[in-house]
Amino acid sequence: MKELVKKLTEAYGPSGFEAQVRAIITAEVKGLADEVRTDGMGNLFALKKGRDSSHRALVAAHMDEIGVMVTHVDKDGFARFTRIGGVRPLGLPGARVVFANGLMGSIGLEKLEDRTKIPDLDKMFIDVGAKDKESCPVKVGDAATFWQPFAAQHGRWIAKAFDDRIGCAVLIETLRTMPQPAYDTYFVFTAQEEVGVRGATVAAFGVEPDYAIAVDVTPTGDTPESHPMNVGIGKGPAIKVMDRGMIVHQGLKDWMIRTAEEVGIPYQLEVLEFGSTDAMAMQTTKEGVPAGVLSIPTRHVHSPSEMVDEGDVQNSVKLLAALLSRPVSLE
Repeated sequence: MKELVKKLTEAYGPSGFEAQVRAIITAEVKGLADEVRTDGMGNLFALKKGRDSSHRALVAAHMDEIGVMVTHVDKDGFARFTRIGGVRPLGLPGARVVFANGLMGSIGLEKLEDRTKIPDLDKMFIDVGAKDKESCPVKVGDAATFWQPFAAQHGRWIAKAFDDRIGCAVLIETLRTMPQPAYDTYFVFTAQEEVGVRGATVAAFGVEPDYAIAVDVTPTGDTPESHPMNVGIGKGPAIKVMDRGMIVHQGLKDWMIRTAEEVGIPYQLEVLEFGSTDAMAMQTTKEGVPAGVLSIPTRHVHSPSEMVDEGDVQNSVKLLAALLSRPVSLE
């Protein structure tokens, strides 16, 4: 699984530009699913037929990552940029970015008049080594994402884009290892989550599942002076109770907890005060869908160097397989 995670996290795929990630996942799931297809939004569907085809389950992880987009190239060949998703300015100066064709750039910072304030993006630029505007190989509308290689040490993995390539890896590994699911199960690798859960919105509308689970990352409260939170890495996957975008269906949440306890998988309960997941969109599709979230504890979310625990990832696969292998109970 480590090689799969390395391949996924090092791939290029900011929101709206998921093609390279989708190609990797398509190659992985062909032969594991009964049907593989894409839709007009760029979502990838892998259907695994269940023992009961009169019911449908949907489990989703998003392919896209945060990034930046060029808005202007000045006369000296420096590119100004804007956000794609929740990019935070604090860690940008000196960061390396990569464009779809493999071109690398470094984020530079203008001279600051007030060094006590965090500069916004209008004080930054991407330097690709161009001599002037005419020779600059990037243009307005080109998108880039942050570049960091995958690393593994002491049972912890470090990489960019764990949000949410680690969720994609969990779905693929579940497809690879689980027995036949209870229901027809749609493993959906969604597009454009970071800019408004857009892929999940149309995917859930089309599938009309009886219940849905998003697999995504969640921040932790286990680093120095972090925001207080009841989640830490190495303590098992987290079962969401609430976030800013949704309150999880109580029956589904309780069923997820019971399943974890019955199969002996450690778990944590998650209340996230900021942010949400694809489950927010899936919950509110059509007449409403019971939706929950299986969260993978992740340090330094939305930075170029996120961190997860290998045991948490493996237990997420085990828990998701256990959930999908049994009939859902919403009481």
